[in-house]
Amino acid sequence: MIRYLFTKMLLAFKNRYDYDIRYQQDILKTDLGAFLKFMGFQTMSSHSGHVPAGPLYAARIRAILSDDCGPCTQLAVNMALEAKISPETVQAMIDKDLNNLPEEIALVVNFTECVLAHHPEADDYREKILALWGPKGLITIGFAISAYRVYPALKYTLGYGKTCHRIQINASSITPEQGADLTGERKHAE
Repeated sequence: MIRYLFTKMLLAFKNRYDYDIRYQQDILKTDLGAFLKFMGFQTMSSHSGHVPAGPLYAARIRAILSDDCGPCTQLAVNMALEAKISPETVQAMIDKDLNNLPEEIALVVNFTECVLAHHPEADDYREKILALWGPKGLITIGFAISAYRVYPALKYTLGYGKTCHRIQINASSITPEQGADLTGERKHAE
């Protein structure tokens, strides 16, 4: 019975976001205990504390871009749009276009990039985040950065991370570039 209820929940999520849930279905089918732990992890990844949606999704999107080439990023984009973040702001988050982001969102974009690169400049950004949202806000952003990297890793581990596609932001379609350095310049593959 519990598997049936979880299956219904997964199908509702799939229909709401047009997202491939096969990896989650495989976990549920194979190991109910592991699926229950995965659901517990979902509470961490959805934690929003009292951080505004814009900065929160900046951390989530920048973190997921470091490990994903499409579907997970699309899901984060869809959720950001659902949270009423403007398409232009979401586009600027993806492009790391700091000039077209509000100051608080640009701060979190820079912080996330520094955290992912283990760059010491993260310390300066951390202090600014603490001044804005306190320790609870820092934990919230830490959860966002950490948790959103898990999904692509899990999908690739289970064999579902092979799909790349362009990201849709309302009527626009973009291909996010991976491998930006801390200045925002792109590294080009040879």
